Amino acid sequence: MKAYVYGTNGPAIADVAKPAPKGTEVLVRVRACGLNRADLGMTKGHAHGARGGVGTVLGMEWAGEVAELGPEAKGIKVGDRVMGSGAAAFAEYTLADHGRLFRAPSNMNFDEAATLPVALATMHNAVVTVGGLQAGQSVLIQGASSGVGLMAMQIAKLKGAKLVAGSSTDATRRGRLHEFGADLAIDSSDSGWVDQVLKATDGEGVDLIVDQVSGKVANQNLAATKIKGRIVNVGRLGGTHADFNFDLHAARRINYIGVTFRTRTIEEVREIFDEVRKDIWGAVENRKLQLPIDRVFKFDDIGAAFAHMEANKHLGKIVVTL
Repeated sequence: MKAYVYGTNGPAIADVAKPAPKGTEVLVRVRACGLNRADLGMTKGHAHGARGGVGTVLGMEWAGEVAELGPEAKGIKVGDRVMGSGAAAFAEYTLADHGRLFRAPSNMNFDEAATLPVALATMHNAVVTVGGLQAGQSVLIQGASSGVGLMAMQIAKLKGAKLVAGSSTDATRRGRLHEFGADLAIDSSDSGWVDQVLKATDGEGVDLIVDQVSGKVANQNLAATKIKGRIVNVGRLGGTHADFNFDLHAARRINYIGVTFRTRTIEEVREIFDEVRKDIWGAVENRKLQLPIDRVFKFDDIGAAFAHMEANKHLGKIVVTL
């Protein structure tokens, strides 16, 4: 089968063996894939958790049809339209655990379905389960113009947030954040953004920050979070190391929590997918939670899709179809 593989000379489309499902695995005929920032890093040879390097089939998000079931796979049948996340997505066939799947709603095509699994699972967990957002509270999403960031703002609005703030350093994308639930759009590269957040929250700061940037905004985040507020560290696009004001952290008694799927067990991941189904799936089915598709590429043009992502001018998801 065709797959997008990282080789000794970089990533390329290659022929690889079609996988066979074991245990609770499901074999899926992939119809569309969503691109994510971690994929871009892996095209350059960077590791993502235990994955990466020569011989790695790239990709982590897709939509398609169930082609075959492992002997212990339950709750799904051959022919079902599904979307999910897992390793080796950029291929004609991929494997996924039966608990790491969502049924693709009948009112969505495969391109649309492929945009959702990572954003839904990541941000429902960060905003609701770990972040503990309650109706009437305020939230700031750092890195709000990414696909997962746009989803985070929508989930926050759905759960009754009284103020949703989002950051983007790109003026055009920042100007569109209100379309996805932002009451306040800030530029995190502007040194005055903390004052803007404090003004919007009567000087208190937000109840919750979901941070995909980290790096240089870490101390500013502390200053923009209210006393006894929460910060959930989801991503580190702005840097994995930086100065940290421990005194301010202590003085504001902030609950600072780090999350990643890389160290979660399959049981933990299944629970995250279950929580999405229980809590917000109706809003997915009625299209209240959705992501814009910036551009669709054919699989043979997947290199161009990654060049488009690296140019960093898109809003929403980049999709590759097979």
